[in-house]
Amino acid sequence: MEDTALDFTIERLGECSIPSPLDGVRFVSDAQRVLYHNSLEEVKKYIDIGKELPAMEVAGARKKIFFDPSSLGCGIVTCGGLCPGLNDVIRAVVLSLIHHYGVKRIYGFQYGFEGLVARYGHEPIELDLKAVAGIKKLGGTFLGSSRGPQEVSEMVDTLERMKIGILFTIGGDGTLRGSCAINEEIKRRGLKIAVIGIPKTIDNDVSFIDRSFGFLTAGSEARKAIASAHSEASGAINGVGLVKLMGRDSGFIAAYAVLADNEVNFCLIPEIPFSLDVFLDALEKRLIRRGHAVIVVAEGAGQHLLGMTHERDASGNIRYNDIGIFLREKIKEHFKKIGMELNLKYIDPSYIIRSVPADASDAAFCLLLGHNAVHAGMTGRTNMVVGNWHNEYTHVPISLAVSKRKKIDPDGRVWSSVRAATGQPVNML
Repeated sequence: MEDTALDFTIERLGECSIPSPLDGVRFVSDAQRVLYHNSLEEVKKYIDIGKELPAMEVAGARKKIFFDPSSLGCGIVTCGGLCPGLNDVIRAVVLSLIHHYGVKRIYGFQYGFEGLVARYGHEPIELDLKAVAGIKKLGGTFLGSSRGPQEVSEMVDTLERMKIGILFTIGGDGTLRGSCAINEEIKRRGLKIAVIGIPKTIDNDVSFIDRSFGFLTAGSEARKAIASAHSEASGAINGVGLVKLMGRDSGFIAAYAVLADNEVNFCLIPEIPFSLDVFLDALEKRLIRRGHAVIVVAEGAGQHLLGMTHERDASGNIRYNDIGIFLREKIKEHFKKIGMELNLKYIDPSYIIRSVPADASDAAFCLLLGHNAVHAGMTGRTNMVVGNWHNEYTHVPISLAVSKRKKIDPDGRVWSSVRAATGQPVNML
């Protein structure tokens, strides 16, 4: 049981001694925990060996806080690729700081971590109620974003000069690793600055978090592309609709979009390797049998067929070759070779999906993530992310959140459901 070594302890800047200004809210005790495991079988293993059950802190407002709101300065930064809900999170953090705690100095740092480096010349934006009033209706991030690391000492210089007490970082694993580095420099200098991460990835691949914001919106938008692909495919002789979706090394968007639409015949994800020949043979049989087919492929699938480039983007991620274009051409070649008519339409909605505003479910989720991030920061917690686990909002150390990428379990319920929905061969190797 390797999970016995999990440590969900959250760093703190010091003792909370200031009474919370919140009134009429449900306060959470520091002792409240959410069990990591929720099955009786797993829990029993711990009990049998006399080990303490791994559990996460429950997020929420505390009766006493660490920072004095009257003198506190806060900063917000968004990094990495766009994602539905970024503006919703920014707005939620600002509104909570102002309305719940009475914080008067809030700054938005422009264009990711570049905004924390003075030499780039990106002036911070003062965030008040007027500044964030209408931003939730917009896609993207009104603060701007960028990729890539920056000099940690220069970023902490800015925080120290501007007397920032809490820095909220909204981004994926690269951003969270950067946040951890900022926290280490803060500790080295002996400063009292909290670093609170709000994990952003439509790929839903952050560990120890059930769901990341933007994921449901991405699935909903992907469903529209799949519906279009199905209309095109079913309206032509031997029609094939091929849709490429985002996800990097995790196939969650592809899998959940397939389950939502239930019009897909093949779902190809990074976690399940496949042979090109076996796939093409299965596709050929499908067209002979039904006359049309819909294929969904996640961007990280089938990279073994294309050869790895070993090139990396500004965030340090390996650049993938385009599996969508590759499959499109290989499908065309195969059917031309066997002399079979083919009508193929290829759809790549990636940038549309990530750039739209959050849907209602994600918007509500973003609001609560923002509120709980503020509650955590005000209590002096640091080097952590706000997440959700078993329908509870939680605190997770950044080190655990970035320890590994969350992926679909090939033997789990999700993939079994996808296979049942598509009817694709169990094994395509």
